[in-house]
Amino acid sequence: MGSQTEMEHPLKAFGWAARDTSGVLSPFHFSRRKTGEKDVVFKVMYCGICHSDLHMLKNEWGTSIYPLVPGHEIVGEVTEVGSKVEKFKVGDKVGVGCMVGSCGSCKNCTENLENYCPKMILTYGVKYVDGTITYGGYSDLMVADEQFVVRIPDGFPLDSAAPLLCAGITVYSPLRYFGLDKPGLHVGVVGIGGLGHMAVKFAKAFGAKVTVISTSPNKKEEALRNLGADSFVVSREQDQMQALTGTFDGIIDTVSAVHPLLPLIDLLKSHGKLVMVGAPEKPLELPVFPLLMGRKLVAGSAIGGMEETQEMIDFAAKHNVKPDIEVVPIDYVNKAMKRLEKSDVKYRFVINIGETLKPSS
Repeated sequence: MGSQTEMEHPLKAFGWAARDTSGVLSPFHFSRRKTGEKDVVFKVMYCGICHSDLHMLKNEWGTSIYPLVPGHEIVGEVTEVGSKVEKFKVGDKVGVGCMVGSCGSCKNCTENLENYCPKMILTYGVKYVDGTITYGGYSDLMVADEQFVVRIPDGFPLDSAAPLLCAGITVYSPLRYFGLDKPGLHVGVVGIGGLGHMAVKFAKAFGAKVTVISTSPNKKEEALRNLGADSFVVSREQDQMQALTGTFDGIIDTVSAVHPLLPLIDLLKSHGKLVMVGAPEKPLELPVFPLLMGRKLVAGSAIGGMEETQEMIDFAAKHNVKPDIEVVPIDYVNKAMKRLEKSDVKYRFVINIGETLKPSS
């Protein structure tokens, strides 16, 4: 399988898929498209479980196509490359994140912001340009255009690399874009789940002073001792919040539940930025007056372009920024989903595809 010739036939693949809105996953044989001249084929070793997988399995966003093979935090080893692939060779360690295609010609694409392309193609559950349905990383092999493949730096553990391809880039990108990546700044992180714990680690690696803002007092020790935050504040304790009024350069808000923004806006200095990366299902109330009094900004951010995703993973390897993960076998995946629904994971499940996904399973 190591040749540089195009495969004439679709590739036989095996994974786990949901067949309906019950969201229950079970073994599934399917085909990947035949290898195109710019395609990279790789054997999947690990795939992270993202909260969005849960929404997609149950069609909670109304866009799911069944059978659905989830997974967009995919890492593995290259087994074949198309004849015109320039960046990768057989044996390279690589990853694919949330997208596998874009139009390539709009303003966003030409500025390395494929993640904001109106025709961006998600890694699973949508139609690809050739009319086939994309399947994700809960499977034994992956095919993707080389433009949407990142190189995993030598020596960086593949199981740790997987969640960086979604959770990592989702918080890295706004820290960089909004200038919250400089030593000495005061950065707040709201919520410490899959995204929040990565925001703390990246902000610390940039040299910022980091305060975790949480509704749960019992997360204090976790935030300070395990994640390395400098301080911790309980958002429901008014005196604690008031003591920090006007002291933050920026806040990364990772919470997907409906919550008040006013207390967070009050924490910002003039010109401070509150960046939303969680996605609450209902609209949040946005009080405008506190924004005017200090020229404050409320913004949103979603993943990152391919160039920035590579930059992020190189930075993570250089500064030893790794997610806290729980590695599970593929046949545990339905239990993992139930636990994820209850937020019973610190902080990201990663499926050991390479050692536990067998066609007989």
